[in-house]
Amino acid sequence: MTEKIKQKLIELGRDVADQILKNKNPAIDIPVRALSNVVFNKKEQTLELGNKSSERSFFNVGHVKKFLQTIEVAKISKELLDVQKHASLRDVFYMAKRTIPNSKINLVDEQTESDDAIEDLELVTGHSRELLNINANKMGSVAGKVVIEDKGDEIDWSKMGSGGWSIPSNVEEIKFKKVQAKYVIYMEKAAVWERLHEDKFWDKQNCIIMSSQGQTTRGIRRLLQRLSQEHNLPIYVLCDGDIWGAYIYSVLKYGSINLAHMSENMTIKTAKFLGITMDDIEKYGLKKHLITLTENDYKRIDQLQNYEWFKDNKHWQRQFKLMLSLKGKVEIQSLSSRGITFISEKYLPEKIKNQDWIE
Repeated sequence: MTEKIKQKLIELGRDVADQILKNKNPAIDIPVRALSNVVFNKKEQTLELGNKSSERSFFNVGHVKKFLQTIEVAKISKELLDVQKHASLRDVFYMAKRTIPNSKINLVDEQTESDDAIEDLELVTGHSRELLNINANKMGSVAGKVVIEDKGDEIDWSKMGSGGWSIPSNVEEIKFKKVQAKYVIYMEKAAVWERLHEDKFWDKQNCIIMSSQGQTTRGIRRLLQRLSQEHNLPIYVLCDGDIWGAYIYSVLKYGSINLAHMSENMTIKTAKFLGITMDDIEKYGLKKHLITLTENDYKRIDQLQNYEWFKDNKHWQRQFKLMLSLKGKVEIQSLSSRGITFISEKYLPEKIKNQDWIE
Protein backbone atom coordinates (compact mmCIF):
# COMPACT_ATOMS: atom_id res chain seq x y z
CA MET A 1 0.00 0.00 0.00
CA THR A 2 2.82 2.43 0.90
CA GLU A 3 4.46 2.04 -2.52
CA LYS A 4 1.12 2.60 -4.24
CA ILE A 5 0.58 5.85 -2.30
CA LYS A 6 4.13 7.03 -2.98
CA GLN A 7 3.58 6.39 -6.68
CA LYS A 8 0.43 8.51 -6.56
CA LEU A 9 2.40 11.40 -5.05
CA ILE A 10 5.17 10.98 -7.62
CA GLU A 11 2.58 11.08 -10.42
CA LEU A 12 1.18 14.32 -8.99
CA GLY A 13 4.65 15.88 -9.04
CA ARG A 14 5.43 14.64 -12.54
CA ASP A 15 2.13 15.95 -13.87
CA VAL A 16 2.86 19.43 -12.52
CA ALA A 17 6.45 19.28 -13.86
CA ASP A 18 5.24 18.19 -17.30
CA GLN A 19 2.84 21.13 -17.46
CA ILE A 20 5.71 23.51 -16.63
CA LEU A 21 8.00 21.96 -19.27
CA LYS A 22 5.23 22.43 -21.86
CA ASN A 23 4.99 26.13 -20.90
CA LYS A 24 1.50 25.60 -19.52
CA ASN A 25 0.01 27.18 -16.43
CA PRO A 26 0.53 24.36 -13.88
CA ALA A 27 -2.77 23.37 -12.30
CA ILE A 28 -4.37 20.72 -10.11
CA ASP A 29 -8.02 19.61 -10.28
CA ILE A 30 -9.44 19.30 -6.76
CA PRO A 31 -12.97 18.10 -5.92
CA VAL A 32 -15.04 20.79 -4.21
CA ARG A 33 -15.38 20.27 -0.44
CA ALA A 34 -18.59 22.16 0.27
CA LEU A 35 -22.28 21.53 0.95
CA SER A 36 -23.00 22.38 -2.71
CA ASN A 37 -21.05 19.27 -3.74
CA VAL A 38 -22.30 16.88 -1.08
CA VAL A 39 -25.01 14.35 -1.92
CA PHE A 40 -27.05 12.27 0.53
CA ASN A 41 -27.22 8.69 -0.73
CA LYS A 42 -30.62 7.55 0.58
CA LYS A 43 -29.96 3.91 -0.23
CA GLU A 44 -26.63 3.79 1.62
CA GLN A 45 -27.72 6.41 4.20
CA THR A 46 -24.41 8.26 3.92
CA LEU A 47 -23.10 11.59 2.72
CA GLU A 48 -21.03 11.38 -0.46
CA LEU A 49 -18.95 13.84 -2.42
CA GLY A 50 -20.41 14.92 -5.75
CA ASN A 51 -18.66 15.35 -9.11
CA LYS A 52 -17.88 19.07 -8.94
CA SER A 53 -14.20 20.03 -9.03
CA SER A 54 -12.26 23.24 -9.29
CA GLU A 55 -8.97 23.95 -11.01
CA ARG A 56 -6.27 25.42 -8.79
CA SER A 57 -3.52 27.02 -10.88
CA PHE A 58 -0.16 28.64 -10.18
CA PHE A 59 -0.65 31.77 -12.32
CA ASN A 60 -3.84 32.79 -10.58
CA VAL A 61 -3.42 35.28 -7.76
CA GLY A 62 -6.37 33.77 -5.88
CA HIS A 63 -5.06 30.20 -6.26
CA VAL A 64 -1.28 30.40 -6.12
CA LYS A 65 -0.81 30.14 -2.36
CA LYS A 66 -3.15 27.16 -1.95
CA PHE A 67 -1.57 25.54 -5.02
CA LEU A 68 1.88 25.78 -3.41
CA GLN A 69 0.56 24.57 -0.05
CA THR A 70 -0.88 21.43 -1.65
CA ILE A 71 2.40 20.70 -3.45
CA GLU A 72 4.35 21.32 -0.23
CA VAL A 73 2.32 18.91 1.92
CA ALA A 74 2.57 16.34 -0.89
CA LYS A 75 6.36 16.68 -0.69
CA ILE A 76 6.28 16.32 3.10
CA SER A 77 4.07 13.24 2.87
CA LYS A 78 6.40 11.64 0.30
CA GLU A 79 9.38 12.27 2.59
CA LEU A 80 7.55 10.72 5.55
CA LEU A 81 6.64 7.64 3.52
CA ASP A 82 10.24 7.33 2.29
CA VAL A 83 11.65 7.17 5.84
CA GLN A 84 8.62 5.28 7.24
CA LYS A 85 7.92 7.95 9.85
CA HIS A 86 4.72 9.68 10.96
CA ALA A 87 4.13 13.35 11.72
CA SER A 88 1.33 15.14 13.55
CA LEU A 89 -0.79 17.83 11.93
CA ARG A 90 1.14 20.36 14.02
CA ASP A 91 4.47 18.90 12.85
CA VAL A 92 3.41 19.29 9.22
CA PHE A 93 2.43 22.91 9.86
CA TYR A 94 5.93 23.73 11.10
CA MET A 95 7.58 21.68 8.34
CA ALA A 96 5.63 23.69 5.75
CA LYS A 97 6.01 27.07 7.45
CA ARG A 98 8.81 28.85 5.64
CA THR A 99 9.22 32.05 3.70
CA ILE A 100 8.96 31.85 -0.08
CA PRO A 101 12.40 32.75 -1.55
CA ASN A 102 12.85 36.41 -2.62
CA SER A 103 9.68 37.44 -0.78
CA LYS A 104 8.31 38.17 2.67
CA ILE A 105 5.43 35.76 2.25
CA ASN A 106 5.15 32.60 4.36
CA LEU A 107 3.93 29.47 2.63
CA VAL A 108 1.57 28.96 5.59
CA ASP A 109 0.75 31.34 8.43
CA GLU A 110 -1.82 29.28 10.34
CA GLN A 111 -2.25 25.55 10.90
CA THR A 112 -5.72 25.70 9.34
CA GLU A 113 -3.98 26.35 6.00
CA SER A 114 -1.79 23.23 6.15
CA ASP A 115 -4.74 21.19 7.49
CA ASP A 116 -6.86 22.27 4.49
CA ALA A 117 -4.01 21.42 2.11
CA ILE A 118 -3.77 17.93 3.67
CA GLU A 119 -7.51 17.37 3.13
CA ASP A 120 -7.10 18.52 -0.49
CA LEU A 121 -4.26 16.02 -0.85
CA GLU A 122 -6.57 13.26 0.39
CA LEU A 123 -8.96 14.13 -2.43
CA VAL A 124 -6.22 14.28 -5.06
CA THR A 125 -4.62 10.96 -4.06
CA GLY A 126 -7.71 9.09 -2.89
CA HIS A 127 -5.98 8.16 0.38
CA SER A 128 -6.58 9.28 3.95
CA ARG A 129 -4.08 11.48 5.77
CA GLU A 130 -3.32 8.53 8.08
CA LEU A 131 -2.17 6.51 5.05
CA LEU A 132 -0.15 9.58 3.99
CA ASN A 133 1.63 9.17 7.38
CA ILE A 134 0.06 12.30 8.86
CA ASN A 135 -1.76 11.83 12.16
CA ALA A 136 -3.88 13.95 14.48
CA ASN A 137 -3.41 14.12 18.24
CA LYS A 138 -4.75 11.30 20.42
CA MET A 139 -8.01 12.44 21.96
CA GLY A 140 -9.89 9.37 23.13
CA SER A 141 -10.01 6.53 25.64
CA VAL A 142 -11.45 3.02 25.53
CA ALA A 143 -11.95 0.15 27.99
CA GLY A 144 -13.50 -3.30 27.69
CA LYS A 145 -12.81 -7.00 27.42
CA VAL A 146 -10.85 -6.64 24.21
CA VAL A 147 -7.31 -7.72 23.31
CA ILE A 148 -5.62 -6.18 20.29
CA GLU A 149 -2.24 -6.31 18.60
CA ASP A 150 -0.75 -2.95 17.66
CA LYS A 151 2.63 -2.92 15.89
CA GLY A 152 3.62 -6.22 17.52
CA ASP A 153 2.45 -5.27 21.03
CA GLU A 154 -0.46 -7.14 22.61
CA ILE A 155 -2.76 -4.75 24.49
CA ASP A 156 -5.60 -5.71 26.82
CA TRP A 157 -8.18 -2.92 27.06
CA SER A 158 -9.39 -4.31 30.41
CA LYS A 159 -5.99 -3.78 32.03
CA MET A 160 -5.03 -0.21 31.15
CA GLY A 161 -5.55 1.44 34.54
CA SER A 162 -7.71 4.48 35.25
CA GLY A 163 -6.96 6.19 31.93
CA GLY A 164 -7.86 3.31 29.61
CA TRP A 165 -6.17 2.76 26.27
CA SER A 166 -5.41 5.97 24.40
CA ILE A 167 -6.91 5.70 20.90
CA PRO A 168 -4.43 6.65 18.16
CA SER A 169 -5.38 8.60 15.09
CA ASN A 170 -4.47 5.66 12.82
CA VAL A 171 -6.22 2.39 13.71
CA GLU A 172 -5.89 0.64 10.36
CA GLU A 173 -3.09 -1.73 11.43
CA ILE A 174 -4.73 -2.81 14.70
CA LYS A 175 -5.57 -6.52 14.83
CA PHE A 176 -8.37 -7.73 17.08
CA LYS A 177 -7.26 -10.85 18.96
CA LYS A 178 -10.29 -11.11 21.28
CA VAL A 179 -13.52 -9.12 21.44
CA GLN A 180 -15.91 -10.02 24.26
CA ALA A 181 -18.73 -7.48 24.31
CA LYS A 182 -22.44 -7.14 23.58
CA TYR A 183 -22.26 -3.51 22.44
CA VAL A 184 -20.23 -0.29 22.42
CA ILE A 185 -21.20 2.98 24.12
CA TYR A 186 -19.51 6.04 22.68
CA MET A 187 -19.78 9.28 24.68
CA GLU A 188 -18.71 12.79 23.78
CA LYS A 189 -17.32 13.63 27.23
CA ALA A 190 -14.20 12.18 28.83
CA ALA A 191 -15.57 12.99 32.30
CA VAL A 192 -18.58 10.73 31.69
CA TRP A 193 -16.28 7.97 30.44
CA GLU A 194 -14.25 8.26 33.65
CA ARG A 195 -17.45 7.86 35.69
CA LEU A 196 -18.40 4.68 33.83
CA HIS A 197 -14.86 3.36 33.96
CA GLU A 198 -14.59 3.88 37.72
CA ASP A 199 -17.93 2.09 38.13
CA LYS A 200 -16.55 -0.78 35.98
CA PHE A 201 -19.60 -0.42 33.72
CA TRP A 202 -17.84 -2.21 30.86
CA ASP A 203 -17.17 -5.25 33.10
CA LYS A 204 -20.61 -5.43 34.74
CA GLN A 205 -22.49 -4.92 31.46
CA ASN A 206 -20.06 -6.79 29.19
CA CYS A 207 -19.56 -3.88 26.80
CA ILE A 208 -16.96 -1.45 25.48
CA ILE A 209 -16.91 2.19 26.58
CA MET A 210 -15.26 4.80 24.39
CA SER A 211 -14.97 8.57 24.53
CA SER A 212 -13.41 11.65 23.02
CA GLN A 213 -13.74 15.25 24.13
CA GLY A 214 -16.37 16.94 22.01
CA GLN A 215 -16.53 16.14 18.29
CA THR A 216 -15.40 12.62 17.42
CA THR A 217 -11.90 12.15 16.01
CA ARG A 218 -11.32 10.28 12.78
CA GLY A 219 -9.45 7.52 14.61
CA ILE A 220 -12.42 6.96 16.93
CA ARG A 221 -14.91 7.00 14.06
CA ARG A 222 -12.88 4.40 12.18
CA LEU A 223 -12.43 2.23 15.29
CA LEU A 224 -16.18 2.33 15.97
CA GLN A 225 -16.87 1.43 12.34
CA ARG A 226 -14.49 -1.54 12.52
CA LEU A 227 -16.10 -2.83 15.73
CA SER A 228 -19.52 -2.46 14.11
CA GLN A 229 -18.65 -4.08 10.79
CA GLU A 230 -16.05 -6.67 11.77
CA HIS A 231 -17.64 -7.78 15.05
CA ASN A 232 -21.30 -6.91 14.50
CA LEU A 233 -21.50 -4.80 17.67
CA PRO A 234 -24.31 -2.26 18.16
CA ILE A 235 -22.99 1.28 18.63
CA TYR A 236 -24.86 3.47 21.12
CA VAL A 237 -24.18 7.21 21.22
CA LEU A 238 -24.40 9.12 24.50
CA CYS A 239 -24.32 12.91 24.21
CA ASP A 240 -25.64 16.03 25.89
CA GLY A 241 -29.32 16.70 25.36
CA ASP A 242 -28.84 19.49 22.85
CA ILE A 243 -28.53 20.16 19.13
CA TRP A 244 -24.76 19.71 19.28
CA GLY A 245 -25.20 16.19 20.62
CA ALA A 246 -27.57 15.49 17.74
CA TYR A 247 -24.91 16.76 15.34
CA ILE A 248 -22.24 14.47 16.85
CA TYR A 249 -24.60 11.54 16.30
CA SER A 250 -25.30 12.73 12.76
CA VAL A 251 -21.59 12.80 11.91
CA LEU A 252 -21.07 9.28 13.28
CA LYS A 253 -24.06 7.78 11.47
CA TYR A 254 -24.15 9.66 8.16
CA GLY A 255 -20.74 11.33 7.84
CA SER A 256 -19.76 14.98 7.75
CA ILE A 257 -19.96 17.55 4.98
CA ASN A 258 -16.26 18.39 5.24
CA LEU A 259 -15.20 14.73 5.10
CA ALA A 260 -17.82 13.39 2.68
CA HIS A 261 -14.95 11.91 0.65
CA MET A 262 -14.12 9.67 3.65
CA SER A 263 -17.66 8.43 4.36
CA GLU A 264 -16.95 4.88 3.24
CA ASN A 265 -14.36 4.47 6.02
CA MET A 266 -16.08 6.57 8.67
CA THR A 267 -19.85 6.16 8.82
CA ILE A 268 -21.65 3.77 11.19
CA LYS A 269 -24.99 2.97 9.64
CA THR A 270 -26.22 1.00 12.66
CA ALA A 271 -25.48 3.76 15.22
CA LYS A 272 -28.30 4.55 17.64
CA PHE A 273 -28.75 7.70 19.74
CA LEU A 274 -29.18 6.53 23.33
CA GLY A 275 -29.44 9.92 24.99
CA ILE A 276 -29.84 12.33 26.45
CA THR A 277 -33.16 12.75 24.64
CA MET A 278 -35.68 15.50 25.28
CA ASP A 279 -38.02 12.81 26.68
CA ASP A 280 -35.39 11.93 29.30
CA ILE A 281 -35.66 15.45 30.74
CA GLU A 282 -39.22 14.74 31.89
CA LYS A 283 -38.74 11.05 32.61
CA TYR A 284 -35.71 11.50 34.87
CA GLY A 285 -36.67 14.81 36.46
CA LEU A 286 -34.01 17.01 34.84
CA LYS A 287 -36.12 20.10 34.10
CA LYS A 288 -34.55 22.09 36.92
CA HIS A 289 -31.18 21.59 35.25
CA LEU A 290 -32.20 23.07 31.90
CA ILE A 291 -29.76 25.54 30.36
CA THR A 292 -31.39 28.28 28.27
CA LEU A 293 -30.85 27.94 24.52
CA THR A 294 -28.55 30.52 22.92
CA GLU A 295 -28.95 32.25 19.57
CA ASN A 296 -26.40 29.79 18.11
CA ASP A 297 -28.47 26.86 19.42
CA TYR A 298 -31.58 28.14 17.65
CA LYS A 299 -29.65 28.64 14.40
CA ARG A 300 -28.19 25.12 14.60
CA ILE A 301 -31.60 23.57 15.27
CA ASP A 302 -32.95 25.31 12.17
CA GLN A 303 -30.04 23.94 10.12
CA LEU A 304 -30.19 20.35 11.35
CA GLN A 305 -33.94 19.92 11.12
CA ASN A 306 -33.66 20.78 7.42
CA TYR A 307 -30.81 18.38 6.65
CA GLU A 308 -32.06 15.81 4.15
CA TRP A 309 -31.20 12.90 6.45
CA PHE A 310 -33.21 14.44 9.31
CA LYS A 311 -36.14 16.23 7.68
CA ASP A 312 -38.09 13.03 6.90
CA ASN A 313 -37.26 11.38 10.23
CA LYS A 314 -40.33 11.90 12.41
CA HIS A 315 -38.53 10.83 15.59
CA TRP A 316 -35.79 13.42 15.18
CA GLN A 317 -38.24 16.11 14.06
CA ARG A 318 -40.12 15.50 17.30
CA GLN A 319 -36.88 15.94 19.27
CA PHE A 320 -36.16 19.25 17.52
CA LYS A 321 -39.67 20.50 18.29
CA LEU A 322 -39.27 19.53 21.94
CA MET A 323 -35.95 21.41 22.11
CA LEU A 324 -37.69 24.54 20.86
CA SER A 325 -40.65 24.01 23.16
CA LEU A 326 -38.46 23.57 26.25
CA LYS A 327 -36.20 26.44 25.17
CA GLY A 328 -33.42 24.61 26.96
CA LYS A 329 -30.80 21.88 26.91
CA VAL A 330 -29.19 19.57 29.47
CA GLU A 331 -25.75 18.03 29.97
CA ILE A 332 -25.13 14.33 30.56
CA GLN A 333 -23.67 15.16 33.96
CA SER A 334 -27.07 16.47 35.12
CA LEU A 335 -27.89 12.79 35.77
CA SER A 336 -25.47 12.99 38.71
CA SER A 337 -28.17 14.95 40.54
CA ARG A 338 -29.94 11.60 40.92
CA GLY A 339 -26.86 10.01 42.47
CA ILE A 340 -23.20 9.68 41.49
CA THR A 341 -23.68 6.16 40.06
CA PHE A 342 -27.21 6.72 38.69
CA ILE A 343 -25.99 6.81 35.09
CA SER A 344 -24.22 3.44 35.32
CA GLU A 345 -26.63 1.61 37.64
CA LYS A 346 -30.00 2.77 36.31
CA TYR A 347 -30.06 5.18 33.36
CA LEU A 348 -27.97 3.29 30.80
CA PRO A 349 -28.99 -0.31 31.73
CA GLU A 350 -32.67 0.74 31.72
CA LYS A 351 -32.50 2.50 28.35
CA ILE A 352 -30.65 -0.35 26.66
CA LYS A 353 -32.96 -3.03 28.13
CA ASN A 354 -36.03 -1.09 26.95
CA GLN A 355 -34.44 -0.31 23.55
CA ASP A 356 -35.15 3.32 24.31
CA TRP A 357 -33.10 4.94 21.56
CA ILE A 358 -33.53 6.99 18.39
CA GLU A 359 -32.32 6.05 14.92
